[in-house]
Amino acid sequence: MNIKRKKIFIALDTNKISEAKRIIRLSKTNNLNIGYKVGLELFYSRGGREFVSKIKNNNLFLDLKISDIESTSSAAIRSLKDLRNVKYLTVHASSGEETLRRVVKTAKQINSKLRILVVTILTSISNSSIKKIGHTRSIQELVKKQALLAKACKAQGIICAGPDLKFVKGVFKGEIITPGIRLKGSSANEQKRILGPKEAFKNGATALVIGRSITKKNVKKNIKQLIEELK
Repeated sequence: MNIKRKKIFIALDTNKISEAKRIIRLSKTNNLNIGYKVGLELFYSRGGREFVSKIKNNNLFLDLKISDIESTSSAAIRSLKDLRNVKYLTVHASSGEETLRRVVKTAKQINSKLRILVVTILTSISNSSIKKIGHTRSIQELVKKQALLAKACKAQGIICAGPDLKFVKGVFKGEIITPGIRLKGSSANEQKRILGPKEAFKNGATALVIGRSITKKNVKKNIKQLIEELK
């Protein structure tokens, strides 16, 4: 495995800009293709949007998980047009076909480099918990349908949990980004459907999102562990 070509998004899951800067500084390496994922916590924090606008990275991933009617979702994306450094933006599959098609179209209009990623079933949801939401189908059935919907709406990528990779890669040929990645010895925390980094790439992921396994405690040491596990 040529790990230098493997794309790793490190999750900047903090509301403190100083902590985000620390993670970015300590995670730099020539041995991996490192990008950064900014979620709701940092983006909504005081000064967060301005900080994001100044991040210099070729793989900046804004994980806002937009989920609304098509006009509102489209307007939300237009409000981000000044963030020219953002390459990826997430939208929930549950928003529906009309919203997904509109969002993909709007993204192209405001920034030709902006890629829409469709979020399938969250890694924190299990087959038992999804029934409590009201779904009668299994996670596998739902994710497969969502992947096909993303494909039909011409989304450039999807967010897909590790256990879903083997069947998703057969129906979706765009970017497949997998969160819920844990290094050996790391706690699963609230995640229900997790996978190790090497196995995720082997099963079809094109990129990984890694948070606490990297960002907690010794970032440099954790990066070295990741490199070793990918060999």
